[in-house]
Amino acid sequence: MQLQTSAQDQLRAFVSRIERLEEEKAALAADLREVYAEAKGNGFDVKALRKVVSLRKLDENKRREEEAVLTTYLHALGMDAAESEAA
Repeated sequence: MQLQTSAQDQLRAFVSRIERLEEEKAALAADLREVYAEAKGNGFDVKALRKVVSLRKLDENKRREEEAVLTTYLHALGMDAAESEAA
């Protein structure tokens, strides 16, 4: 019986912690939306900002690798900047 009560107490504690973290996550998400809205209100492109934030999270080598692959694909499709300027 004691073991069952201990397990129930642990379960309640875990659920409580998860609920508290979910509330904090929701508050942070709201804060992020406000910052992006403020940036948009000041004329910044939110989609580009999100991409910049995403790229800054990457390791330098990983980011360069992704950019090289993207450049290769754009070139293969005739969409790279050098070809656009030459045309």
